[in-house]
Amino acid sequence: MNGITLQVVEGTLDETVVRIALAGALGLFLGLEREWSKRSAGIRTFSLISLLAAVFTILVLETDIGEGLLVLGGLLVIVQGVLLAVRGLIDDDEESGLSLTTSVSMLVAYGVGSLVAAGFIIEGVTVAVLSSLLLVLKRELHEFAWGLSREEMRSTTEFAILAFVIYPLLPPEYVLELGTTDIPVEPQVIWLMVVAVAGIGIVNYGIVSSYGGRGIAVTGFFGGLAASTAVVGTMLDHVRQRPEAASYAVAAIILADAAMAVRNLAIALAFTVGGGVDILYEAIVPLGAVIVVAFIVAGVTANWRESTVMELESPFSMKNALAFGAVFLAVLVFGSLAEVWFGTLGFYVTAVASGLVSSAGATTSAVVLYRGGQLGPTEATIAILLATVSSIVVKALLAATSSNQQFKNQVATYSAVLLLGGALASVVLVI
Repeated sequence: MNGITLQVVEGTLDETVVRIALAGALGLFLGLEREWSKRSAGIRTFSLISLLAAVFTILVLETDIGEGLLVLGGLLVIVQGVLLAVRGLIDDDEESGLSLTTSVSMLVAYGVGSLVAAGFIIEGVTVAVLSSLLLVLKRELHEFAWGLSREEMRSTTEFAILAFVIYPLLPPEYVLELGTTDIPVEPQVIWLMVVAVAGIGIVNYGIVSSYGGRGIAVTGFFGGLAASTAVVGTMLDHVRQRPEAASYAVAAIILADAAMAVRNLAIALAFTVGGGVDILYEAIVPLGAVIVVAFIVAGVTANWRESTVMELESPFSMKNALAFGAVFLAVLVFGSLAEVWFGTLGFYVTAVASGLVSSAGATTSAVVLYRGGQLGPTEATIAILLATVSSIVVKALLAATSSNQQFKNQVATYSAVLLLGGALASVVLVI
């Protein structure tokens, strides 16, 4: 019995010692950049601060004392940081004076030591690594912030509000009552599309600033891997700002269709490998045809040999993003009504309606049902193709809201070419 007790005590002791050692190591890691920057507080100071926090935290967790010491230790770190900062201001010496950043970093080191000692190892390591990264990238972050224009700063703030303030407040599900028909909608999914439009717009803004007009089309493909429908909202904004970007915007939407088809094909093949069912090879020819035709169309739509210099007014337009979200909501409601009205078509109608939101979701659903035996390979392939077609069509419809006649006509024409190519490939496969 005494042996068992001794083993438990030794196990606890070993674990506690490891946490203390890790706290000291992370403090040393945080102080490394401050030491390199020749600040008054460096490796030893930061490591000792983390160790102090670890000791006080362990006393709080494993004894009846230490709670007051933990608070007192934090206050002492704050006071020490303030005193050293004041001393630096009095000395007026940038090399020896302690900046406000170093004072805050000391408090972060104290928090890291406390987190690790309390058993939040991953959290403590994450805070330490991110804090060190912020310290190391001081010059780059300052240059980035100082280089932002007023319009870029405003767009960044608006995006933060869209993504981190409004989105979490929206309910995940809501029932929209239209007469005797109840339409379930997902406000968070709809708003996520607005955030995606803004996010792709910001990324595209940076790429276009570096690579000119060709960057618009390249963004279309990579944006299409994540949210192909959202690419249309970004392109609508760019065409409004710069009509001369229309050819590149058309190529971007077509490449977004290609990326969407690549993603759906990858899902159809990857999730049927090793699942005890035959791999959905039937999807390769039609989806492959869409991918090939899309790249051919994009190749002839824009002049890839010349990078047109373009200066966009802003990373994204809040008004355009919200308008796109409203149109997307209307399309979603119409798709849900179609599912209610044509319920006898069953899963195919569901695939079309789901494709209006996310063809990836419809594709995944079809593959899951196929793996479970509820759908045969032909039915699953047809559902995937319907979702893909639905996504291509909805992008063309959204592009039709543009006031640029050439842009919306080209998107409609080339989208029809994609659909025709996929249809012909399917016919050849059947024959």
